[in-house]
Amino acid sequence: MEKLIDLSKTVYELCENDPEIIEIMKSLGFDSIANPAMLKTAGRFMTIPKGASMKGISMEKVRIAFQQHGFKIIE
Repeated sequence: MEKLIDLSKTVYELCENDPEIIEIMKSLGFDSIANPAMLKTAGRFMTIPKGASMKGISMEKVRIAFQQHGFKIIE
């Protein structure tokens, strides 16, 4: 089954549906995503593109990381 990641969804929604996303995001430098309190607060309104922009992480790097883990990206 193909794994999809919709970048318009919040980080909270994505991680609730597929906990593997937490580890991928941590490897990219989103360390606070592993904190359950942060995920339940900021994660409810933050999207991956917004977070990447705030952290100075290129979306190309994000796309490549998710593709390497078998995700198809929906924008």
